[in-house]
This record gives sequence, C-alpha cells and structure tokens, in this order.
Amino acid sequence: MKPFALLTTMFLLFGCSSAHLISNWKNPDYVIFDASKVLIVGMTQNEEARVEFETKLKKEFRKRDIEAMRSIDLFDVSFTDTAKTEEELDEVEQLLLSRDFDAILLTKVVGSEDFKKFRRRMSELDQLYGKFRDDYLGNQQIYYETDYYDQYTVYHAETSLYCICIDKERELIWRGAIDITDPIDIKKTTEDYIKLIVLAMEEQDIIFRNETEDADESVGLQR
Repeated sequence: MKPFALLTTMFLLFGCSSAHLISNWKNPDYVIFDASKVLIVGMTQNEEARVEFETKLKKEFRKRDIEAMRSIDLFDVSFTDTAKTEEELDEVEQLLLSRDFDAILLTKVVGSEDFKKFRRRMSELDQLYGKFRDDYLGNQQIYYETDYYDQYTVYHAETSLYCICIDKERELIWRGAIDITDPIDIKKTTEDYIKLIVLAMEEQDIIFRNETEDADESVGLQR
C-alpha cells in the first residue's frame, strides 16, 4: 500500500466529490488478489440506486476483461425481501462456487448522521472585531437568518471484497469505508463512489491494476 500516494491522488480527484475514503484495510495474508468472476452486490432499498451502482461497477470489471454479474440478475425479488439464515447463505455460496464465481464485492450503507455547517462568505473569515459592538453587529444574523446554517446528511458506506474460493469461507480480502455527503444526484454520486473504490483497490493490488504501473513493469521486462 502507498498511503501518501493514495491520499494525494484521491484529494486531487475527489476534493469536490460527494464521496470520501475514510479507511482502507487489506488482508495482510494477500499481497495480490485476483479474481476471474465477481458477484456485485449493492445492499439498498433504493432500487434505482442499486441498479445504477451494480451496472456501472460491472462495466468497470468488463473494461479489464474480468467477468462480473449483478446481484439483480442472480437473485429474484423474494430473495432480498426476506431475512436469510446462515444455512441459506451457505447454499448461495455453493451455488456461486458451482458457477465459477471466486469473489463477492458487497457494498452497503451502514449508517447516517445529520450535520450543520456555517454558511459564511470567504470575505468575512478574516475580519477582526476590535469592539464588542462591531463583533455583535457583524454576526447577529446567527439569531434570525434561517439559512445561516446548511443542514446536510453524511451517509457511512462500506465496500467489502470476500473470497468465496474453496476452503475460504467468505474470507474478507479488502474493505473500504466511505462517507457520502448529502447525495442529491444518484448518477453523479454513484460515479464518484465507483471511481473511489476502483482507485483504492488499484493501489492495494486487489483485482484492479494500475495501468501505468503495469506498463512500466512491461517496459522494464523488455530492457
């Protein structure tokens, strides 16, 4: 892992994005992890968001010649409408193994928080008040301006990659914790989120590979 490079790159790409990587964990037993067929699962009651997410992430796998399937194409509606037992999930895992899947990429929203932030003009930030009167008069709108604060919601999401290989019972390979700030446009938020997890997995050598690094390695072998 290259934490400084990862954070710098994500700051440049996603400084104004609604999605931000909070933590990034990789199973130390795996230096590199590859998969040939991945099941993409988006856990949400918002059907539009689920379809949008699973479809766009599937395209990212296909770009790299990795076979992927959306959970909406594998599970019927009744499967997600009811709680499942451990035995039922074991049956699902055996089904996936029989169909040559070797990994599951699971994304879910685990919680949310409501926040308030100041709505202030940049020109006001450097003002110094020498007297109480000036300070009070310059800031009294706090009492009565309803839009002095912006109300927004932060959603805490996680994307986890599990190996479903033989003798590897749903072993966790990688997990990224991502905060999504006040999503309004589902498509834009989904694109930001997917770019973020692809970049994080590239940096960790998890399924996705950094094309620049691969090219450099190829040049090095030719010399």
